[in-house]
Amino acid sequence: MFAVKAEPKKTEFLEQAKSARLERANEKKREEACIEIQAYVRSFIVRRRLQKQVREEFDLFFQPCNGSETIVPPKPAIDVYKLVRKLLFLYSDRSDRERLEVLCRYLVASMDTDSTRDCYISLALNKDLMLDCIQQIKDLLWLCCLQLKTLKPDNPNDAKSINLHLHILVTFTSTSTWKMLKNKSMEPLRASLNQLCNNIMGHLHQSGMYSALQELLSKGLARAKPCLKHATLSAVITLALRPLVAANFSENLINLFVLHILSVPAVVQHLSVMAPECLAVFMSNGLFKKCLEMLISEQSTRIVFYSLEGNYALCLLGNIIQLADIEKEQLSTGLVEFTVVVSRLLERCQKYVVNKKSNLTHWHPVLGWFSQKTDVRLHDAMTHVVEQLSLLWSNNIIKILFAELLAVETPHEYPTLLGAQTPQQANRPKDLLKKAFSSRQNAHKSNKQEQNESVIVTLVCALYQTALSTLTQLRMNILTGISQHEALLSKLWHYIHTHVRLKSLLEQLSNNSSSSLPDCQVLILFCDCASYLITILDDIEMYEQQLPFRLQQVADMGLFFNQLVFRVVWNNVIDIRVVANHSLFVGAHGLLTLLHERDCRRQYAPKNHWLIKDVKASAFLGELEHGKKAASLLLQKVAFIIPHKERVLLFRKFVNGEKAAMGLTESVFASPQSTLITIHRSRIIEDGYRQLAAIPAQALKGVIRVKFVNQQGLDEAGIDQDGVFKEFLEETIKRVFDPSLNLFKVTSEMRLYPSPTSSVQDNHLLLFEFVGRMLGKAVYEGIVVEVPFAPFFLTHVLGHHYRSNYSSIDELPSLDPELYKNLTYIKHYEGDVADLELNFSFDEDVMGRLINHELVPGGKAISVTRENMIYYVHMMAHFRMHTQIKEQSNAFIRGFRSIINPDWLSLFSRAPELQCLISGDTAEIDMQDLRAHTQYYGGFHNNHRVIVWLWDILQNDFTAQEKGQFLKFVTSCSKPPLLGFTNLEPPFSIRCVEVSDDQDTGDTVGSVLRGFFTIHKKDPIGRLPTSSTCFNLLKLPNYQRKATLRDKLRYAICSNTGFELS
Repeated sequence: MFAVKAEPKKTEFLEQAKSARLERANEKKREEACIEIQAYVRSFIVRRRLQKQVREEFDLFFQPCNGSETIVPPKPAIDVYKLVRKLLFLYSDRSDRERLEVLCRYLVASMDTDSTRDCYISLALNKDLMLDCIQQIKDLLWLCCLQLKTLKPDNPNDAKSINLHLHILVTFTSTSTWKMLKNKSMEPLRASLNQLCNNIMGHLHQSGMYSALQELLSKGLARAKPCLKHATLSAVITLALRPLVAANFSENLINLFVLHILSVPAVVQHLSVMAPECLAVFMSNGLFKKCLEMLISEQSTRIVFYSLEGNYALCLLGNIIQLADIEKEQLSTGLVEFTVVVSRLLERCQKYVVNKKSNLTHWHPVLGWFSQKTDVRLHDAMTHVVEQLSLLWSNNIIKILFAELLAVETPHEYPTLLGAQTPQQANRPKDLLKKAFSSRQNAHKSNKQEQNESVIVTLVCALYQTALSTLTQLRMNILTGISQHEALLSKLWHYIHTHVRLKSLLEQLSNNSSSSLPDCQVLILFCDCASYLITILDDIEMYEQQLPFRLQQVADMGLFFNQLVFRVVWNNVIDIRVVANHSLFVGAHGLLTLLHERDCRRQYAPKNHWLIKDVKASAFLGELEHGKKAASLLLQKVAFIIPHKERVLLFRKFVNGEKAAMGLTESVFASPQSTLITIHRSRIIEDGYRQLAAIPAQALKGVIRVKFVNQQGLDEAGIDQDGVFKEFLEETIKRVFDPSLNLFKVTSEMRLYPSPTSSVQDNHLLLFEFVGRMLGKAVYEGIVVEVPFAPFFLTHVLGHHYRSNYSSIDELPSLDPELYKNLTYIKHYEGDVADLELNFSFDEDVMGRLINHELVPGGKAISVTRENMIYYVHMMAHFRMHTQIKEQSNAFIRGFRSIINPDWLSLFSRAPELQCLISGDTAEIDMQDLRAHTQYYGGFHNNHRVIVWLWDILQNDFTAQEKGQFLKFVTSCSKPPLLGFTNLEPPFSIRCVEVSDDQDTGDTVGSVLRGFFTIHKKDPIGRLPTSSTCFNLLKLPNYQRKATLRDKLRYAICSNTGFELS
């Protein structure tokens, strides 16, 4: 029992002992913690007391003189040193910033005394204090550098502090302002003190001084208007240059200078304006050349590129370009180095340039869509950077970069690629012999010179080509700068003409299809610039002044690039899958298309100049039939290399192939795709629009059967054998194109184009689409209709106005010759364009109301100046020819292309070719061809007396105009079909008609069928010839005299009548 009771007491006792032990341990910990806390508190209080004491001592020591806020009386340098040592020990930026400024102010003042006791730097001469003093100076100056990073130069108070910190940095990194050294006794120490300054500068740049200076410059200059003053900017550049000079421009320090100073946005531009003396130092030390020598090194370049993001690489590029513009002599001697360095910088930026927007891209005002994040503050400075970059394509730098090319004298005449020779060229045997003998003597020298010239020209062209592909938002500026140099493009073409051999180029491309080949770079740049220039040249400049190219040169360009484009594709020099996007092909094709279109508008090249004579048209078409991709691509891109007639045949073949695929045959009565429409004579347009506008395009391509209802409301007798539909189509087109309907207007040359005020008609856009479909149906069926369109409108139908090199001003004369004359006057105005008081808007009288049109948003407020004059001229032309009628044109084209496959339209490369497809051939009417394809009825035959008279009258008595009137009289169109009268549908026929047949109205199917078998011999002198244009039928009385036939026929065709005068 006792044992049981004792166990709990023992356990309880042990627990109590354990608890007491833990309590004593915790108590001990609490005591230790209290002691530690008290130590910390006492330490904190002591430190605070000490800090307060030191700061009070500092404030008392540097107390200004009576009556002054900043001037501190001179103190012994040793005392200053001791106090500064204390301050640096406990320095806090939040509490001691003002004290640091007081100290800096005092130390700068102390350097202006010759007393060794008071001059702070004199402590460095004390053996005991020298090392500590130097370290103190370094620490103090580094504190000043850190202040430069945090201060804001746009704040007036901070600006004063910045100047003070820069002042002390400038003072202690050079002995030039130390008054103490002006004593002769101190002169032996100058070298040692200079070494001291170098030591200090070395410490600062190793600690990061350049980074601090870059931060300050960026905050002060990376803005639309710089906030740094002259003294500040000058001090920063002085500090940046001193380590370079001290180290004799070591590569490491030049690298730092380039990375941190020359990468600041537009720093060189601001120096040229605010501190030109700093640029003088740059020049005197050859800094530009040394930077190029450093950057030309692969290793150094790699370091710079990987250290700079694309934005700052662009800023570095701008500064280097401006330095090149300033130091033109250095640029001339270091041309290759400059070209390579600038190209590399551009390529560095190009790595991050993309073609389209995405979640990973950002918009850059110079580079476009950019795959790196952009520093927002740099956007404000981009205006200045763009000004610097623009120097690259300025006249001054272009002259230097292309100096060797521009120095070459181009002959006024040289052997043309066309194979033609002038009489002067043909009679120069003595000159040629002399030249040959001379060239043999100087062959080695000239070859070496040519090689050097080729290398430089290639490098420079590659540079500008890289600039065009990198600086996407400045592309037009670059093209303008290069193109407007008075002789450059002409000289460049001469270089291509004499140095680039097509056969050699094709061989190079077959081995390496890269566009970086030397000759490719030259050609691509030339194509881009020439395309831009020729686009803005007017006819006076190109044809009369012949600037910058003579017309012979332009023709030679067309021949060269025509062969180049053809050979590259036809010979599969570049993979057919990628050739359409190859830079050389794109540039050459663009220029070739432009040259061809210019020749189409106003001829400068010989006939058949654009045809490829090496390949027969039949062979080409054979390749096309076999589905060869090369032939298809050439047909799509440069259809004009094969004759027009072959292309028309191909067009008709495409149409017939589609008809066959749709199941359409000549026997159309049973065709499942025929559509029957009923048209009232008094409502041709309304009924046609109502019934045909809603049917699908595929149905409209099929057979349309027409039943006319006459004025009395009765169905007209007759069967539609294409003739009635042809009549409906002709009547519809004739009425909708009547200017009085206000769907279309006419130019001064009576050419049709959509009316800008067509909106007065209800559903005018649907009407335009309907008209486009009807015209497309006419072309589809091969029915020629005499509808003369303005060339610029046909260019829209072909889709050429969407091309990047399309120029509205070139085709403006076809719409408004007076406006073209006025715009040309503005373009060539020799005075100040601003005096004309024009802006980017114009007033137009629209149905009695004066309406103001702005050519660009806010155009009223944008004045026309010399700088934007070309832009104004083109925008004005673009508005008149495109913007005003954009909706109408789009609706018409939509309707036309719903019938005519857009791919088929690529067969026709210019407006006149499409006009011929619509309205027939412009060539003289071949009466022999018409006679050979004529059918006779009613007793007439080819050897009938009246028929022989008829053809003799048409061939020998009628003028060309009367022949056209005759053709219009019988077919409704004055022009023959493009492929001859064998393609006239229906075929031309002549029927003999009875004089006494009162029921023969000359216009119904019944009267035509009745008269086929009866011929009376009575002389029908009172009857005129008549026609049925829907059947291409001439109804001719059996005249007994040739003179009667001639007079009656001439009267009929000149009266523009048909059956109504019969």
